Amino acid sequence: MASSAQSGGTSGGPAVPTVQRGIVKMVLSGCAIIVRGQPRGGPPPERQINLSNIRAGNLARRAAATQPDAKDTPDEPWAFPAREFLRKKLIGKEVCFTIENKTPQGREYGMIYLGKDTNGENIAESLVAEGLATRREGMRANNPEQNRLSECEEQAKAAKKGTWSEGNGSHTIRDLKYTIENPRHFVDSHHQKPVNAIIEHVRDGSVVRALLLPDYYLVTVMLSGIKCPTFRREADGSETPEPFAAEAKFFTESRLLQRDVQIILESCHNQNILGTILHPNGNITELLLKEGFARCVDWSIAVYTRGAEKLRAAERFAKERRLRIWRDYVAPTANLDQKDKQFVAKVMQVLNADAIVVKLNSGDYKTIHLSSIRPPRLEGENTQDKNKKLRPLYDIPYMFEAREFLRKKLIGKKVNVTVDYIRPASPATETVPAFSERTCATVTIGGINIAEALVSKGLATVIRYRQDDDQRSSHYDELLAAEARAIKNGKGLHSKKEVPIHRVADISGDTQKAKQFLPFLQRAGRSEAVVEYVFSGSRLKLYLPKETCLITFLLAGIECPRGARNLPGLVQEGEPFSEEATLFTKELVLQREVEVEVESMDKAGNFIGWLHIDSANLSVLLVEHALSKVHFTAERSSYYKSLLSAEEAAKQKKEKVWAHYEEQPVEEVVPVLEEKERSASYKPVFVTEITDDLHFYVQDVETGTQLEKLMENMRNDITSHPPVEGSYAPRRGEFCIAKFVDGEWYRARVEKVESPAKVHVFYIDYGNREILPSTRLGTLPPAFSTRVLPAQATEYAFAFIQVPQDEDARTDAVDSVVRDIQNTQCLLNVEHLSAGCPHVTLQFADSKGDVGLGLVKEGLVMVEVRKEKQFQKVITEYLNAQESAKSARLNLWRYGDFRADDADEFGYSR
Repeated sequence: MASSAQSGGTSGGPAVPTVQRGIVKMVLSGCAIIVRGQPRGGPPPERQINLSNIRAGNLARRAAATQPDAKDTPDEPWAFPAREFLRKKLIGKEVCFTIENKTPQGREYGMIYLGKDTNGENIAESLVAEGLATRREGMRANNPEQNRLSECEEQAKAAKKGTWSEGNGSHTIRDLKYTIENPRHFVDSHHQKPVNAIIEHVRDGSVVRALLLPDYYLVTVMLSGIKCPTFRREADGSETPEPFAAEAKFFTESRLLQRDVQIILESCHNQNILGTILHPNGNITELLLKEGFARCVDWSIAVYTRGAEKLRAAERFAKERRLRIWRDYVAPTANLDQKDKQFVAKVMQVLNADAIVVKLNSGDYKTIHLSSIRPPRLEGENTQDKNKKLRPLYDIPYMFEAREFLRKKLIGKKVNVTVDYIRPASPATETVPAFSERTCATVTIGGINIAEALVSKGLATVIRYRQDDDQRSSHYDELLAAEARAIKNGKGLHSKKEVPIHRVADISGDTQKAKQFLPFLQRAGRSEAVVEYVFSGSRLKLYLPKETCLITFLLAGIECPRGARNLPGLVQEGEPFSEEATLFTKELVLQREVEVEVESMDKAGNFIGWLHIDSANLSVLLVEHALSKVHFTAERSSYYKSLLSAEEAAKQKKEKVWAHYEEQPVEEVVPVLEEKERSASYKPVFVTEITDDLHFYVQDVETGTQLEKLMENMRNDITSHPPVEGSYAPRRGEFCIAKFVDGEWYRARVEKVESPAKVHVFYIDYGNREILPSTRLGTLPPAFSTRVLPAQATEYAFAFIQVPQDEDARTDAVDSVVRDIQNTQCLLNVEHLSAGCPHVTLQFADSKGDVGLGLVKEGLVMVEVRKEKQFQKVITEYLNAQESAKSARLNLWRYGDFRADDADEFGYSR
């Protein structure tokens, strides 16, 4: 504390008091103040000075909590006006003072002057002159100072000022209120309008005691949105300051203590009020943050009415400069280059409700997690059937809605990504699975924060953090505010309505269900779908919203390079450009809304057809970009010309699958002159079933109307006289009626009886087989027996081809045939009879193309060479096609001519 000694008088005379200087920190009463020195590297020293020779009234005092019988002491008359007179005159001002007397207890009495020397205003005289203090009783005016006090007092009496005025001064006694019965109502009643107040005490940098005017409520006010270091109370009653606690307290004291302020009452916490203190020189809340004396706190920042973003910005300012409490601060993204902190990228996939995959300008893919939000999740342990496989997208409430919101907003769009933090990888524990490193960011599109939009719709929740955890969204407060709105409005996860249920049937690989769906999809023409997954360039998983089902979909009309496959004991490498084709399809259609035309299905229950994205045919696009070849089955399609022209253009460029393309003349085998004419009498048939060994069943088109009429009459009869469930006892070889999956009755033959629950039946008019319980069987009425109309399904096999014995190769051939001819009309010619069933050639009804020859051309089967002279012309054509397939290394021939040394291994014999 600054001081200066003024010497005067002659030696041996009375000592002249030393003049000292300081700044008034606080006015304790009308006759006592606390002065402090200048701060030097920390809070400055301070001392209490009592005014000599005068007395002012005592201020009110609250009864000690430890003395239950004690009562509150009210103000003495004119005590508060005296305090206010000094407060307004002295707080924060520089004064000088002399100490005249010091008691054994250490109380110091002296004279106080406003200004730097004793020529300034004498504070004691000013108080007495205003009638706010009196001379001490029994004091004689025996020196100049006391004479002046006496004169001032006489003038005050004459003017009837202060205590000398008429009346007892009861109007100067405050009605102090130390508690509030209903703090919440009290806060709400002020409607966040500024309330005049005086700061009476500073507990720490962010907690003060304030006197609210004009009703004299004495309340504790905690600054909304921040927290300063505090003083920890030890067991012995002493207080230990946290780092920078004393400095933060002094910072607030030196600016607010006993200043006139305005307080916006924002909320309450027990008896404490949350608020913002406004001073003409600024907002103390923001100043404390900016100087590094405080940190933002999540629990109260939401009630801060002047913009939480200002507080975060002030805190960020201190962090960047590592001020005070942030001296050891390291930013979560300190190790990232600027280009990795903020960038623009294209959204390629939505992984779930809080993560997306984006494509960077460099072409690389990156997974981005939305900062500080948590996607919907299952609550409780027993909410999921343990026997049922969990499908998070459909089984977790609101997960589908959240994914759809992100998909519709983001897929294919460019977004702005601001990385907030990198969450390091964590090992697995007993309750939590392992997590790889995560890049967490704020993603915006068109100025909209996607995470905030998701939370505001109740489709995600905000993660709560420890106060010292800085790894959070840069817009955390907006997320909290959005969640509060969603809770208030009962949105999504916070709704009290019934949880939406998504019953999505996955019929991928379920042949029976797929057969049931096929006619509906064929009749529907173009159907809307969403691509959920891309297995390869031409194989996708689709979600059909109208039918609420998932299907596996194969692109028609093309042959796409096969990808790598994991087989037992080995990994089969993918064909060239298979990965490029998969990536092309992914980038173009993954999670996009598309239109599909279903034409047929294969034996595995996969649907085959055409997929359109933005009016473009995906099959044509793959061919156009030299990532697929045209399959011969496209000949019957209306897209055939487009596919051919795209393929020709791709061939000319000699890129990708056509990189080594050279037009080669096909060597023709000289035909042997037929000595005997081959009988070619084709009749129209309808193909109803293809078996796993490449046999097929057909119905004669000419008798088709008879079958339809019989079926109609039989079903009418059954409707009139339904069979009694369980009354039929099936026996092997017996004809019966069986209820198919479509709910209709058909004629059938019992082939095997394992048990009443497992009866093997063969549908005699269609050629398909099924295992049924006996409750779905009944006696065949005599009026509809095979004597009335013979079984309509006739079994045939392809002539001139060898069926592959290798399971995979045979499956490929069967799939091709199913795709091409099942449930279609063809032309059939019996070539020769054989044990089991006749061998025939089939032609497509429209193009007259030979189905078996097509299989040979594609390298899916080998030619069965027969020696009969009448077949030599056909055999020659088949052999020429086989040579072409071999040259192009198609399917069976992809590794060259294997027949020389390992034909037996592949299931063939020459």
